[in-house]
Amino acid sequence: MSQEIAIRKTVLHVEEVRHDGGPPLAKPVLKGWCAVVLRNPFAGRHEPELMWMMEAMKPVGLMVAEKLLAGLGGDPTAVEAYGKGGLVGEAGELEHGALWHVAGGYAMRGLLGKALAIVPSMTKVGPMGALLDLPIHHRNAAYVRSHFDGITCVVPDAPRGDEILFALAMTTGPRPHARVGGLRQEEIAAWDGQR
Repeated sequence: MSQEIAIRKTVLHVEEVRHDGGPPLAKPVLKGWCAVVLRNPFAGRHEPELMWMMEAMKPVGLMVAEKLLAGLGGDPTAVEAYGKGGLVGEAGELEHGALWHVAGGYAMRGLLGKALAIVPSMTKVGPMGALLDLPIHHRNAAYVRSHFDGITCVVPDAPRGDEILFALAMTTGPRPHARVGGLRQEEIAAWDGQR
């Protein structure tokens, strides 16, 4: 078994949201994802020991986080919310997508600096071109309701059966016209990752 991370491609997608049917925002919200598509070294068989890949993926996680941050303007303090996900090709298994938890989540939190909330995640097995809905919430307090969001990641030719697509998501603001109550960003007080 090869213990090399073989990347086929990375894809960056950034949206500039000016409004969502209401009045134009004073400042557009940038919202995006960056995905990396790589060979799944465990495709086609059950492998009991996966942890070497989680460790080997750490530089990949940082690379993806850096590309996404650059696409959103490069200022880590401007990022208010984040998420992540994995889409495993059909010759793999769900657990292979979970290898992104440390490599992707920790890399993104480290790059952003103060980022106290756990990174929400979605993992599934699917065919090429499958949609991967990445959950998003506030980087410092998971209960900030205005930042409960998501973004759809899709790469038409990925993942092939023996590949995995790993993605990170970030946004520079809340939903454009958030108005359904709950904890607000300026009310974060516990600094415990939740409230």
